[in-house]
This record gives sequence, structure tokens and C-alpha cells, in this order.
Amino acid sequence: MARKETSENPGRLKQIALTYRMTKKVDSKVGLVVAAVGIVTFGVLLAIGFWIDHPIYLGILGFLLAFLAMAIVFGRRAERAAFGQMEGQPGAAAAVLDNIGRGWTTTPAVAMNRSQDVVHRAVGKAGIVLVAEGNPNRVKGLLAAEKKRMARIVADVPVHDVIVGDGEGQVPLKKVRTTLLKLPRVLPGAQVTVVNDRLRALGDLMSNMPIPKGPMPKGMRMPKGR
Repeated sequence: MARKETSENPGRLKQIALTYRMTKKVDSKVGLVVAAVGIVTFGVLLAIGFWIDHPIYLGILGFLLAFLAMAIVFGRRAERAAFGQMEGQPGAAAAVLDNIGRGWTTTPAVAMNRSQDVVHRAVGKAGIVLVAEGNPNRVKGLLAAEKKRMARIVADVPVHDVIVGDGEGQVPLKKVRTTLLKLPRVLPGAQVTVVNDRLRALGDLMSNMPIPKGPMPKGMRMPKGR
């Protein structure tokens, strides 16, 4: 067990260091802000400790709370930096959906057009959620076509749609996960499984794409889609 813990700790530290370097590229003040939060938190608790004549106890508590506050602030700034780098990149919403958590099944790229606007699908106790990336006017047609396609086999399941963006009626990328988690849960777990099984028959863009046997011919282009 001791060997296992020793081998895991360097991995965690390396991951934290990597996250810090990636965050600093986008947020140059992250180190100063996190350090300031820790110093202020520790200083306030230590000052209270001297005031009530218990500097040791409040100093220890201040150290623990300072570490916790630094971790929270660093986590939020790192998350903000990550979303900032992902925003506007094709497939960013699919990456967010993949990390939505337990109870959700996601299928990326269930629909796409020649302009590379794309629709992803997530299924959970809230029902079916279609998440669209791309031009708001074009993705509305994609969403309508996908809803019509699904209606043949899951007409009794609520379907929500989300268009990723910063415009009116759209959901920013960083809020996609929380938006889905806030939806009311209306389906029992057993029905979620049934819905997933039905939708699996529809497949996604890649599974429905005809792939020729043998080596890929030179100069072959991807289908233009719907």
C-alpha cells in the first residue's frame, strides 16, 4: 500500500503542475491571486487567534482554511481558463458532455451539415437533450430534423434542446453542464436504459457513415451530410 501511495502522489503533483502551467498561459495572474487568497485567509485567522488569545489553534485552522480557499480559487480559475481555450473550437460541447457525470449517456455528432454545424445527444433522467454547436440559424434546422428522426421511436420522452453560444436564448459553453443538471428528473433509471437502447439503433454520424473495405482511396472526401 505504501508503494502504491508513493507512486500515486507524484502523478497528482505532476497533474497539478501541468494544470497550473496551462492555466497560467491564459490567466497570467493565477499564481498571485491564489497566493494572495491563502495569505489573507491565514492572516485573518491568525489575527483573530491573537485577539482571543489562541494564536496556535487559530493558526492551525487558518492554515487549513487557507489551503482550502487556495484550492477552490485555483480550481475555478483553471476551469475558466480551460473553457476559454475550448470556446469556439469544434466539438467543445461534446467534451463538456463527456464529463457531465454519472447517470448520463452522451453520443457526439448525431447530426452535422456541410458547414460543420453539429448536434450532440445526451440521455439521462431529465430525458433527451440535444446540444447544438454552430450558426444559430442553421442548427435550428438540424435540431428539428433530429427531433423528427427520434420521434419515431421515443415519442413519449421529453426532448430538450440547447444551442451553445453567448447570444440571446443560447447557453454559454461553461454553463452547459449545469444547465443539464438543473433539468427536472422525470424518467426512472429503467426507462433511461430503454430509451438508450432505442436510440442506439439510430446510431450516430460516424456509425451510419458507409466505410469502404480496404485502404482509404486517395483524395476521398467525407460525405457532406444532411
